[in-house]
Amino acid sequence: MTKNIMIVGVGGQGTLLTSRILGGVMENAGYEVKVSEVHGMAQRGGSVVTFVRYGESVAEPIVEEGQADVLIAFERLEAMRYANFLKKDGVLIVNDWRIDPISVVMGAASYPENIIENLEKTHKVYRIDAMDEALKLGNSRVFNNIVLGLAAQHMDFSREEWLKVIEEKVPPKTVDINTRAFLVGYEK
Repeated sequence: MTKNIMIVGVGGQGTLLTSRILGGVMENAGYEVKVSEVHGMAQRGGSVVTFVRYGESVAEPIVEEGQADVLIAFERLEAMRYANFLKKDGVLIVNDWRIDPISVVMGAASYPENIIENLEKTHKVYRIDAMDEALKLGNSRVFNNIVLGLAAQHMDFSREEWLKVIEEKVPPKTVDINTRAFLVGYEK
């Protein structure tokens, strides 16, 4: 059976590194893995979507609407935009953080209120203020591994499997801080 994971965020939030870590954990466990990255205006803070599919045999890399087992959202509005990709019993992991898109910055639109509360009415939602937690660790750039740590609780891989791949995928000088960040989320 194929499992489907989506990672959504804004350019520069670490969705691609997160997908490499996910793929590495799954490959190490012996699964076939397909990763597909969809970049919007990523360099200008636009939406970035990454699909990670794994199983005994994976035919295509794209996750269709209503098929994601886990949706990892690095920002509230991105969670709302892509919630329709979740299965009925899927899990939505949301970083409780707001990044105004250019339309909001320019005054052409307003940022929706109560996004997470509204998502909780129809989905199984786990939220975390990963930026606040990352700042407590002294490095805002590791918030994505905090979110991943929370998401990892809802996947079938051991803590040690995750930590091994984090050590392999992040730059050597950042292994310690990324490991600590992952554990903050994993232990929530």
